[in-house]
Amino acid sequence: MLKRISIILIVLLNVGCDQLSKDLVRKHVEPMDYIQVVNDNFILTNVENTGAMLGFGQDFPPILKRIFLQGLPLIVLLVLMARTLQKANLNRWMVLAFAFVIGGGIGNLIDRIAYGSVTDFFQVKFGFFKTGIFNMADVSVSIGVFLLLFVTLRYRNLSI
Repeated sequence: MLKRISIILIVLLNVGCDQLSKDLVRKHVEPMDYIQVVNDNFILTNVENTGAMLGFGQDFPPILKRIFLQGLPLIVLLVLMARTLQKANLNRWMVLAFAFVIGGGIGNLIDRIAYGSVTDFFQVKFGFFKTGIFNMADVSVSIGVFLLLFVTLRYRNLSI
């Protein structure tokens, strides 16, 4: 019971952080602004992404967007949440990783359903390294995926 409550709380914290940050950006940063937060290394902007990661699918017809960017992710997130809540023997790090992936996925899904696009607003640059523009939901998913990879490599005989 405590594990389930923890999973739900972590998911809700990820969704809340994502939605709050996007709301602040929508209200206080003009679209396409280029605000240097830390020199030219950390940039704050406001970009609406009508596709998925790196704009994938932004030119899809509306019905395909609904299927591939709303319907399919919703099904995957619901199944992942149900499986994570049901599995009693999951390592706590796996639970944390799945909760981050689910929370980030829900955050971006809320945007796609409510606004038809996802608000992205961070960019990081260090020398030749430059990220795409991303948001807190993307950070959550990335942390979750890296944690999954780490746990999988560290504990090879865990069941998912």
